[in-house]
Amino acid sequence: VFGGNAFIYENGGLIAKAERFSLDPQLVIGEVDVEKLRTERRSNTTFVNAQKDMYVDPIGGVLPEKTYINCLPRQNAEREFTLTRKINPQPFIQSEDMEAACEEVFNIQVMGLAKRLVHTHCKKVVIGVSGGLDSTLALLVCVRAFDKLKLDRKGILAVTMPGFGTSERTYTNAVALMDELGVDTKEISIVPSVVQHLKDIDHDTTTHDSTFENAQARERTQILMDLANEYNGMVLGTGDLSELALGWCTYNGDHMSMYAVNASVPKTLTQYLVRYAADTTKDENVRKTLIDIVETPISPELKPADDKGEIAQKTEDLVGPYELHDFFLYYVLRCGFRPSKIYWMAQNAFRGVYPDSVILHWMRIFFRRFFSQQFKRSCLPDGPKVGSVSLSPRGDWRMPSDAMSTNWLNELEGLS
Repeated sequence: VFGGNAFIYENGGLIAKAERFSLDPQLVIGEVDVEKLRTERRSNTTFVNAQKDMYVDPIGGVLPEKTYINCLPRQNAEREFTLTRKINPQPFIQSEDMEAACEEVFNIQVMGLAKRLVHTHCKKVVIGVSGGLDSTLALLVCVRAFDKLKLDRKGILAVTMPGFGTSERTYTNAVALMDELGVDTKEISIVPSVVQHLKDIDHDTTTHDSTFENAQARERTQILMDLANEYNGMVLGTGDLSELALGWCTYNGDHMSMYAVNASVPKTLTQYLVRYAADTTKDENVRKTLIDIVETPISPELKPADDKGEIAQKTEDLVGPYELHDFFLYYVLRCGFRPSKIYWMAQNAFRGVYPDSVILHWMRIFFRRFFSQQFKRSCLPDGPKVGSVSLSPRGDWRMPSDAMSTNWLNELEGLS
């Protein structure tokens, strides 16, 4: 019995397959991203070693070195191109078994932190908890690491530092989560110290500019660093990969820590991880708190709340949707694609979700910020790599801080 298996794979990923045991003839069609394969082959040393003594002719055959034939490229009849494969709008979320994938990411983060704690003989960790996604994930990782090392959770000093823009919702969630996880807690308002600091530098507190915002981020980091000295511990960083790509952090503020567990976790994956933690916990109170944190609008909360006490400063209104930025980031770093191709892929992936003009607008913002904010990535704290994309200057990403984005932005200008 002939099963009739027919598959099209791209770098181990299934693109299309035929129906098995069919009585009718079949033609399986799919698109293979040759540029993606070229990028893989440039970076994959195993492939390079396998083909270093071979000569590849233009038609695609592999011949022994020093074999020369008169090869002419194939002439393909022109036809209208129709994309048949689906482009995943969330390329960082590719696993069919997301539960197993989330557990894998958690384990990598936990083991990275556990190793650092053992290596430094440190039994105290200081972490700022805001009630947002990133600090929640970092706290969950920290609790798991302490449990794995059989350390008392009271060795985790979780600090909430309400400021001018802290909403009741995030404050309540932060306090509730810290209490429910059984860690040591402390609350320190940054308002008096920031007001004094702004007064010292002659800055009007009613002027809500970058000075007003960054003063708060740096004050919080100063508090955490000083508490780490006080308790002989280390400050755990909470910033994620998406924020690093966009430079959406305050230099020497939330940009800095002694170990950054979320440094290679993009924002779209962070949401999955926190929701996974909610779905798998046995504590109903923890589950409810985590779900509400996932559903809270993403915000740095550095500007005062609105008249109703709600979050007034929403990150995605200012810097753009994270699902778009993570899409751009993946295909720039992981595949090395040029802007025009990424734009075309985004049009297909987000058709019916975002108009082309919106995609193009935020793509320009992405490239402009990605290049201009490299100086923040050049001096990152250590952190574990959890996937195939990293912006660590000591690992996968080496980029001069004064690199120009001109060519990338110029290519976008010709698109519409």
